[in-house]
Amino acid sequence: MLKRFGSIGICLFLLSLPVLLPAQQKKVMFNDVTAKAGINFKYTIGDYSYKNIIESSGSGITVFDYNNDGFMDIYLMNGTYLEGISDPAGKVFRNSHNELYKNNGNGTFSEVSEKAGVAGKQWCMAASAIDLDNDGFQDLYVLNYGPNVFYHNNGNGTFTDITSKLGLAGPDKLNGFAKWSIGASFWDYNLDGRLDVMVGNFMAFDPAYFTPGSPDMMPSPTEYKGQASFLYEQQSNGKFIDVTQKNNLFYPDSKCMGLTVLDTDDDGDLDIFQANDHQLNFLFRNDKGVYNEVGIASGVAANSKGRVTGSMHPTIGDVDGDGLIDILVTDLDYGALYKNMGQGIYADITENSGAAAAMEGKGSWGAALFDYDNDGDLDLIAANGTAEELILQYPVLLENNGKGHFRNVGKDRGAYFTTKKSGRGLAICDFDNDGNLDVIVSHVDNKPVAPALLRNEGGNGNHWLGLTLKGKNGPASAISAKVTITAGGKKQVHVNQWATSYLSNNEPRLHIGLGQQKQIDQVEINWSDGKKEIFKNIGCDKYLTILQGTGIASQYPIPNPSPK
Repeated sequence: MLKRFGSIGICLFLLSLPVLLPAQQKKVMFNDVTAKAGINFKYTIGDYSYKNIIESSGSGITVFDYNNDGFMDIYLMNGTYLEGISDPAGKVFRNSHNELYKNNGNGTFSEVSEKAGVAGKQWCMAASAIDLDNDGFQDLYVLNYGPNVFYHNNGNGTFTDITSKLGLAGPDKLNGFAKWSIGASFWDYNLDGRLDVMVGNFMAFDPAYFTPGSPDMMPSPTEYKGQASFLYEQQSNGKFIDVTQKNNLFYPDSKCMGLTVLDTDDDGDLDIFQANDHQLNFLFRNDKGVYNEVGIASGVAANSKGRVTGSMHPTIGDVDGDGLIDILVTDLDYGALYKNMGQGIYADITENSGAAAAMEGKGSWGAALFDYDNDGDLDLIAANGTAEELILQYPVLLENNGKGHFRNVGKDRGAYFTTKKSGRGLAICDFDNDGNLDVIVSHVDNKPVAPALLRNEGGNGNHWLGLTLKGKNGPASAISAKVTITAGGKKQVHVNQWATSYLSNNEPRLHIGLGQQKQIDQVEINWSDGKKEIFKNIGCDKYLTILQGTGIASQYPIPNPSPK
């Protein structure tokens, strides 16, 4: 159904969903539907020994709609046997590969990686889904231990490797050892209308090195050299060139575990947050086109005790409803939740928020700030597990009281949270289009292990709105756009950024919980190119696509929710 809002000239495809149950009739539950959904993926670390940092790091998950049918598909990255690194017994895993699960729209998935051409036999860490050429189909940039791969979406269910054409494989070696990429963030850093990308690289892993004092324990990341992350600028011919040093971003011994882009100081341009492993975190503030590293000055370099930790990834969202975007950095201690105080200054509130007590000692990796119960505030979920040894931990689901204070409710929200796991990547998706946010988590073990697809059963009667933002030149002006929603006198501020979890990308649709509000009074979009648009009087419980300024929406109707 097509509807036009006033003179704004924006076409919006809407999805009207059945009325949900009355509020508080039953509580939200997460049920593990992995097997029922047909997801048969098993993650491997390349052998059976769990003895080095590559094996302990795991791999991630990317959620995107590769075939434009309106249902979110799932790309699961895998490890593999590595000659000279893995034990000889691991040769049975030489053909392990990434798997792409096509959403069938009925609650099940079909594995199509070989048919689609995205299986990949490298040790894969992460993948970024992005429509690089603005043809309406999302491409896939795969980040590996070794050369990276860029797959162009052909629009017919298949992909073509165009890495060499783009120049995005990355160097063979950094600091003397194989390049080890852990993720990427795309955005238009120089506002020329073309997407650029920053690739995060981790460390110079020496397979022969061991710690003399504890030869049977894998060495700490502090015992290795780092590897520089790189900013690649897209040229008019589509080729990417390295502009890292030109932009004051070259740190050859940094150990990036995750990065994302957002406007930290509300000055209208996008900054870069890089979480580092056992090093101070970086915040590269964009000062009128010049990047300055201000992690210490802004308060986000270390945790509340002034210590560097095994930081994983910046996860962003307004946890206390004050309109300012806060930053959660999971780590192997208890994490750091940085409250945005305004003007680019942050204060660590991890203890006062209740998050530290729930997460201490768990070893948190992938995480999300998401509104699991659609009540209008952001809750917290984290995948946990010890790094140096294969020690399982409980995953946590922390519920927000609406003012930025969290309590652990996981064990009352599903059996998954009552069993210890060794979690790594985590992504948020509404795979069945029912408006309740589901979760998928990857795991590591010394034998092949399945992920967990956790279906959110909803049931609390709260309303919601889903937004897909498309910039006038493709994703360039939509990435990290700030969206302010006003409903019933309450304002919520969100950032259109899906690269916010360890090795993982959430689904690209922005999700807003509305509680009992059935009408959105106003949606204000501050696009990342500086343009602003306002939409008024929008209904709830629907997915809506907005194409910046042109009056054109996506060319397919968003389908009905899949059966339960």
